[in-house]
Amino acid sequence: MILFAVVAAIKTDAQELQARVTINHNQIQGTDASVFDNLQQTLEQFINDMQWTSLQFQKNERIVCNFNITVTKYDQSSNIFTCNALIQANRPVYNSSYTTTLYNNKDDEFNFEFAQFDQLNYNEEQIDNQLTALIAYYAYLIIGLDLDSFSPMGGEDLLQRCLNLTNNAQNLSYPGWKAFENDRNRFAIINDYMEGAMRPFRQLQYDYYRTGLDEMANNAERGRTNITTTIETNLKKVHEDKPLSLLPQIWTDYKKDELASIYKGKGTPKEKESVYDILFSINASQNNYWEKIKE
Repeated sequence: MILFAVVAAIKTDAQELQARVTINHNQIQGTDASVFDNLQQTLEQFINDMQWTSLQFQKNERIVCNFNITVTKYDQSSNIFTCNALIQANRPVYNSSYTTTLYNNKDDEFNFEFAQFDQLNYNEEQIDNQLTALIAYYAYLIIGLDLDSFSPMGGEDLLQRCLNLTNNAQNLSYPGWKAFENDRNRFAIINDYMEGAMRPFRQLQYDYYRTGLDEMANNAERGRTNITTTIETNLKKVHEDKPLSLLPQIWTDYKKDELASIYKGKGTPKEKESVYDILFSINASQNNYWEKIKE
């Protein structure tokens, strides 16, 4: 019994994700809400109980993430859910109570089949279920991004598994997996991220989080300088080398508040002007935030 308890404790600490799933079904009328409640509970348990890697995560190291799923259509006869989902993940900043956004993006084609009380099982070698494929895709992506933020290219294995899953999901009869279907679907995001020309963007993840934000608790000036350097080199380079990639725009969309607060009232005029110019060239739609950098 003692051995069993030890093994159970190790297993409990092995999981990588601490996910919260929310199902918004306000647009669906005349349907028993129990199917949505069961979906929420099933997904949350599946994500949190699954061990996605061979890595050992302690309980306090698990990556906090949210899956906010909005059901826009539900066909009770076929058990088909038509949804969009906002997927968001956080990362703690070293030696502070602050958490930073690691990923935040909307999936407009989060569609799947689910019958009440279905049991979810995932087999990486056989991608034949849309719902488990969706969850596995984002699990690999989130964990890979997290590992990239702690060591340069540290998420290579997980991100490659995410790309392999996407390639193996081409036979699923759902949108979002196909190459060149649109420029920000699931295929486009992971394919861009893993492309050789985008390696500076992956280096940015490490420089921004590990040598930037993590350093700011000890030395705010040095941390901000490191962030400036990676924006001026890696972010600028990847935008110039692959201007059609939407990854820099997506990244600046969810980093706009944080970037504005890093530079507002801080830094040299030259530094602020340089960062402003780069961010504006990537994402002019967020100029209200970039203007704060110059204050």
